[in-house]
Amino acid sequence: MGIATDIIILIVVAFACGLVMQRLRQPLILGYILAGVILGPYTGGLTLTEIHDIELLAEIGVALLLFALGLEFSLKDLKPVKYIALLGTPLQLLASIGLGFCIGTVFGWDWRSSLWLGAVISLSSTMVILKTLMNQGWLGTLSSKVMIGMLIVQDLAVVPMMIILPQLNDPSAGLGTMGMAAVKAAAFLATMFFIGNRLLPIILRYIAGIGSRELFLLAVTAIGLGVGYATYLVGLSFAFGAFVAGMVLSESDYGHQALSDIIPLRDLFGLLFFASVGMLLDPAFLFNNLGQVLLLLILVGVGKGGIFALLAILFRYGNVVPLAVALGLFQIGEFSFVLARIGLSTDSIDKEFYNLILTTAVLSMVLTPIISSQTGRLYGLKKKWFRHEPLQSINFSEGVLHDHVVIAGGGRVGFQVAAVLQQLGTAFVIVELDQHRVEEAKAAGFPIIYGDGSHEVVQEALAMNRASLLVVTTPGIVVAQAIIRQARQVNDHIRVVARLADPAFIDVFKELGVSDLVYPEFEAGLEITRQALLHLHIPAPEIERQTQAMRRQLLLPGVAEKEEYLTLGQMRMAEHHFDLQWFHVVAGNGLIGKSIGEAEIRKTTGASVVGILRSGGLMPNPDAGFRFQENDLVAIIGSGDALTGFQRLLEGDDTMRPDFA
Repeated sequence: MGIATDIIILIVVAFACGLVMQRLRQPLILGYILAGVILGPYTGGLTLTEIHDIELLAEIGVALLLFALGLEFSLKDLKPVKYIALLGTPLQLLASIGLGFCIGTVFGWDWRSSLWLGAVISLSSTMVILKTLMNQGWLGTLSSKVMIGMLIVQDLAVVPMMIILPQLNDPSAGLGTMGMAAVKAAAFLATMFFIGNRLLPIILRYIAGIGSRELFLLAVTAIGLGVGYATYLVGLSFAFGAFVAGMVLSESDYGHQALSDIIPLRDLFGLLFFASVGMLLDPAFLFNNLGQVLLLLILVGVGKGGIFALLAILFRYGNVVPLAVALGLFQIGEFSFVLARIGLSTDSIDKEFYNLILTTAVLSMVLTPIISSQTGRLYGLKKKWFRHEPLQSINFSEGVLHDHVVIAGGGRVGFQVAAVLQQLGTAFVIVELDQHRVEEAKAAGFPIIYGDGSHEVVQEALAMNRASLLVVTTPGIVVAQAIIRQARQVNDHIRVVARLADPAFIDVFKELGVSDLVYPEFEAGLEITRQALLHLHIPAPEIERQTQAMRRQLLLPGVAEKEEYLTLGQMRMAEHHFDLQWFHVVAGNGLIGKSIGEAEIRKTTGASVVGILRSGGLMPNPDAGFRFQENDLVAIIGSGDALTGFQRLLEGDDTMRPDFA
């Protein structure tokens, strides 16, 4: 069967290797590379016969990878960290290229090879970092935003590198050839953005109107690869054209759907690309050149890590950020493979150079999750050695904080909590490391401290030892752990409410003694379930029974069975079921012991009793013989005049008062 047999074998082996990597909490691309090594020509045993054809198909994977990157690209993603991303990343690329040039010179290579080395090592791995951040619970932290912002700009820099570097093969052409390539690229970009912004959305609108998902996917793929081929015909990079097509489509109304549809196809062809990379990895080369590989790995890792750390400090990021960025972005990335493949195909670099880069890159990717996981431990040591870190207080009261609320994390959730506490007149203070959020809190008038909430000095400024409640809104488990653990050390009586980013972290919070957890995705799903069942006319008690069963099944018993939490959920569901106002029957109220009929509420006020919450249970539509008891929560419905009449009925007895408007 030829190429068909090779693809079948490759997919099966890649699946097995990917499964192993998933179990080891490693990125799947390492499994794909391993599959290529196993099936490659250097390892013996089962070997693919049509390796060259696989490599040709892998070129489609590169194009689709860049096409999807173009679809994902948005300047909005860079806004929170725009300065270090847009200004710091070019500085990092130049510094890394200089580092590579120096390493190449030390190794005795010519200037061209040294420059290629610098370009290749300047890029870090978006795929490996995203997977590592997800596994470690760091997504959403300031450190992760800095890394992702810099990675986006790095990925964009691949495009001009692919155009410029191959031109170094002909130094006699000088700047003229590179200038011509730049003019072609600029002309192509202008044409694509002028025509593409008008023509491509029209085409996709027509295809979407037909209503065929298969045809829409085919249209998106044809646009990406077709534009790529057009750029190839005018002498530019095939992958560059695909990236531009993705950028143009990302600004249309169909960009999100196009990205959603193209991702499975991108991943499948991406498998072929990474497997083809693995096929070129020679294990014998690794063993024969182990010293050189390890030396290059150490020089690149330490050098790049130092560059990233210095840039983070230069752009005024403190605390854990420089360390996290350095330990996260030190590796050589997947787009380095793309660049190296271009260098190999254009005879810009030789096979030995390629094998050295490839081997070093794979090892750096494998080490990334291991080294990055040491961030918390190393930062702990740093805090012991250096205790003076930047601390800035904004809108802070001069009085002594006592029995206040500390909100760790000034994001959207933290600001919502702060707004409610401010309205209630409850003392609180926010702690946040993102300068952009600090400025937002300042504008909103919230008291906030700029600093790391897990730091002892910062917690002293927060008066954590006198706080009554700690609300942890940050989704990063590592950050949450550090803050809660330090807070417990200075105040073992403090209550903690924490955000649960993943049910897998429940045991971590349990060890910290935290049972008041909120899982946003689960709460959203629960509310959608309630509303869907209401529209299906399911009885209110049955809805409550089903939703509470879901809560008990998915969350900690301590969370699921709290009486106050259950009552709030029941009241929330009842408010959806009725348009009502709640009243609390307290001790001494004249209604206690009377039935609804005896009280003549409807006759005297025009209001109706439509529900009672008693002992955690909801009783909808009670009849006239229902008798009130102390601590009943009574749901009243009626016009504005009826509610006013009901209030007048209670004027002589203010022991019954409205609790919920």
